[in-house]
Amino acid sequence: MSPETVGIIGIIVLLILFVLGMPIAFTMGFVGFLGFSYLVSSSAGLSLLARDIFEQLSSYPLSTIVTFVLMGTFAFASGITGRLYGTVYTWVGQLRGGLTMASILACAFFAAICGSTSATAATVGKIALPEMRKYNYDDTLATGAVAAGGTLGILIPPSALFIVYGILTQQSIGKLFVAGVLPGVLLTALFIATVYLICSRNPALGPPGLSTSWKQKLKAFTGIIEVLVIFGLALGGLFAGWFTPTQAGGIGAAGALLIGLARRELSWQKFLDACKECLLTSSMILFIIAGATIFGHFMAVSKVPMLLASFVEEAAMPPLAVIIFVCLIYLVGGCFMDALALVVLTMPIIFPIVMANGFDPIWFGVMMVLLTEAAVITPPVGVNVYVIHGIAPDVPLETIFKGIFPFLGALIVCMAILIAFPRIATFLPSLITY
Repeated sequence: MSPETVGIIGIIVLLILFVLGMPIAFTMGFVGFLGFSYLVSSSAGLSLLARDIFEQLSSYPLSTIVTFVLMGTFAFASGITGRLYGTVYTWVGQLRGGLTMASILACAFFAAICGSTSATAATVGKIALPEMRKYNYDDTLATGAVAAGGTLGILIPPSALFIVYGILTQQSIGKLFVAGVLPGVLLTALFIATVYLICSRNPALGPPGLSTSWKQKLKAFTGIIEVLVIFGLALGGLFAGWFTPTQAGGIGAAGALLIGLARRELSWQKFLDACKECLLTSSMILFIIAGATIFGHFMAVSKVPMLLASFVEEAAMPPLAVIIFVCLIYLVGGCFMDALALVVLTMPIIFPIVMANGFDPIWFGVMMVLLTEAAVITPPVGVNVYVIHGIAPDVPLETIFKGIFPFLGALIVCMAILIAFPRIATFLPSLITY
């Protein structure tokens, strides 16, 4: 068989194993090892397996993921989220659909110290969903908004996915982080506008909460000071060039830990649980990257990426058609695959095509994250939907999936705006000189 045929068979086997429920990291490593061994030699395959796993798990740049994940788990354990939600509820809770808007804003602020979609959705959902039920909010709106709001966790910096993308494509993680700020604000505004339109058409879906005075609003503002301190300390130092990404994450984690200790909210059990959560999440991400690296080397020797690149080149597609084609690949693929696995699996194939058509790699990083955000809420995989279902098990899955579609529309509008006005994503990174 030709290398291209072996590569295509490998992709089909990979997808079958995904469907059968084999762990993603081991699936990519297993298929990549077998394919590489078949095309080169078994001894080369064994050497590749050992080298790739060792290099990825001992990689200093990948330690950035661990420190930023630890920052998010410490922030949750320190009770920062509850105070954050209380602040935004005081400001917008009295509006029609205000509790839903407050939930989205809380997701946006928590995203500034977290970097994970599922962690953001779970953290805010545990606080927000009981509150919305207390005020008779519609389950479809409430659960859909929190599931969609959680996706802001990988767009507003810090973002584990930006780190992975930066490592895979050798782009500046600092520039990627700052590139997510304005699109993150834009998407948050579009989500809030979606809630406003829904509740304007049917006010019963999101009745207003209790009114608050300006004095209460100003007093409640102290609830986001901790987030601003951690964000300013970690990412401000990163953007200013004072810290490396790994150091910035470590400093942010230390800041969240000190806040928890100062407030006496961080018990020994919470500390251990936060460390355990960080260990599990980081290990999952690192093993997925290691497995994807092995599979990527198999793809390289199979020449499938070159085959796809040649197809796009021979089709003489204009750049706009190319980026729409790439968007469709991610939107469809995200319905069936884990978002992180989809990115690390496809990036070696897609990135050269995107660069050959003259697109900015930082801008494409933001687009890729937006596409991944869609992947974590679309059926049947929709990780965030299952997270919300775990918090509210009495709400049927179909109800939550139904609730995400208006916000999925907002995501697509955001992508269209970024395609039309790419400077939204590239303006702030252009100000960074390093």
